[in-house]
Amino acid sequence: MTGEKTVPALPCRSIDEIAEFYEMLGFTRTYYQTRPNPYVAVKRDDIEIHFFGMPGFNPEDSYGSCIVLVPDTGELFNAFAERMRVAYGKLLVSGIPRMTRPRKRKNVDNLSGFSVIDPGGNWIRFFAAKPDAADTDAPLTKLASSLRNAVVMGDSHGKHDQAARILDTALRRDQETAAPRDLLEALAYRAELAARADDHPAAREFLTRARQIPLNEADQDALTDTLASLHDLDAVLRA
Repeated sequence: MTGEKTVPALPCRSIDEIAEFYEMLGFTRTYYQTRPNPYVAVKRDDIEIHFFGMPGFNPEDSYGSCIVLVPDTGELFNAFAERMRVAYGKLLVSGIPRMTRPRKRKNVDNLSGFSVIDPGGNWIRFFAAKPDAADTDAPLTKLASSLRNAVVMGDSHGKHDQAARILDTALRRDQETAAPRDLLEALAYRAELAARADDHPAAREFLTRARQIPLNEADQDALTDTLASLHDLDAVLRA
């Protein structure tokens, strides 16, 4: 048999809050009821998610999660990010709701992935459906390897404090010898982790250090997404 489809049903505190958030991201509300039980369904292209309301539910206690495989994580992230900037004037990088950036996940065969943590505290995990055929990663340096470990902690498990400790140790060890690309990516992620922890002074410090790294033209081309993340983070800190 082929053609089966799975639709997750996840908890939330308020179906109206959930519907407004997903409509902001470009989803359409396809079903809505308040009685006898609060329930809402949203859909964007072939992505369909249902939610049931639980009065008194605390999003911070949620274990709700699902995985969505998509052809291009970068394209979908950019679509969500554009709508989020229009709605909020910035990307939401801390608290609930928020969104992480596409990064390779060593715990998912290095597939690119990002997560949307919605107002219900649910982690909607978007992963590339298959590896990038043009991906020819060189062997990882010590700092780049530590960054991959930090991403697992911070973006897969939501443990930004542990991710920060991994990077702090790696930066103390390697910042004097690391290649500019590796150093910029590590500092950019460390700044984002500080913002997630609402430590804005530290986030500004890491952001400043990242911007002081000299880059040649090839580095700038390779780090387009990372450099864009610095601008997004700056908007968060200014707000």
